[in-house]
Amino acid sequence: MNLQKTALDVLKETSRTFFIPISRLPTGLKEAVASAYLCMRAIDQIEDHPDLENAAKSRMLRQISLVLQAGDRGFTSEDFRPIFASELEHLEEVTLRLDEWLSYAPAEIAPRIWEAISTMSDRMAHWADCNWAIHTETELDQYTFSVAASVGLLLSDLWAWYDGTKTDRIQAVGFGRGLQSVNILRNHGEDFTRGVAFYPKGWTDDEMQAYSRRQLELASAYVESLPEISPARDFCRVILTLAYATLEAIQHGAEKLSRSEVMELVQQVTAS
Repeated sequence: MNLQKTALDVLKETSRTFFIPISRLPTGLKEAVASAYLCMRAIDQIEDHPDLENAAKSRMLRQISLVLQAGDRGFTSEDFRPIFASELEHLEEVTLRLDEWLSYAPAEIAPRIWEAISTMSDRMAHWADCNWAIHTETELDQYTFSVAASVGLLLSDLWAWYDGTKTDRIQAVGFGRGLQSVNILRNHGEDFTRGVAFYPKGWTDDEMQAYSRRQLELASAYVESLPEISPARDFCRVILTLAYATLEAIQHGAEKLSRSEVMELVQQVTAS
């Protein structure tokens, strides 16, 4: 089996938005970022599933975290089979093939990705246990750090591993938080229908948009600090441009960007 082709195919099916900037990364870095993204989607699918009970989500996420903490030379499907067995009907391909995504990154950096996914999975289990109850901005900060700001920190480590690029880690946190807060705005209606509200008590879209813009200011500084010659800059510019455009669309009454709008923006950024 051609794992690279399969991984990129699943990536494209999972998110065309991320497929384009990831596929443009150089060999080595491309596999590392694709591995991280697919692993995150694997556990996201558990966290967000509308038909899974919170107790089942928490159990699976904690067990995944523990398997990763015991990792040595890699993983096989047998490591996760007992975790997924009782919920197979609910789980998508991207989750069931988690072992493959964990093995996709170059061996020298893969353990850093395992650590990030293990930590994130355990944190997701905590939030499933409390039904994502967010009452204050501090709790919103805690949630966005647990599932997204840590992604910014992981990306900074991947850039440094690949070509020595140095980044401001506070800005990296803002990069992750900014992207996640835009997702919260975009999915607010859908989340509400499944009984989950990520808005602090008393917040409306206005307060959440203001929160997003504060975080995206840090994200912009993060991207601007990346060297012109680093592939990290091209990757992050695409993601940040889409985040800002999505925020503007939401502010003007749209739920999200259309597929054609996404593709047009990606082409504009990658052509410049």
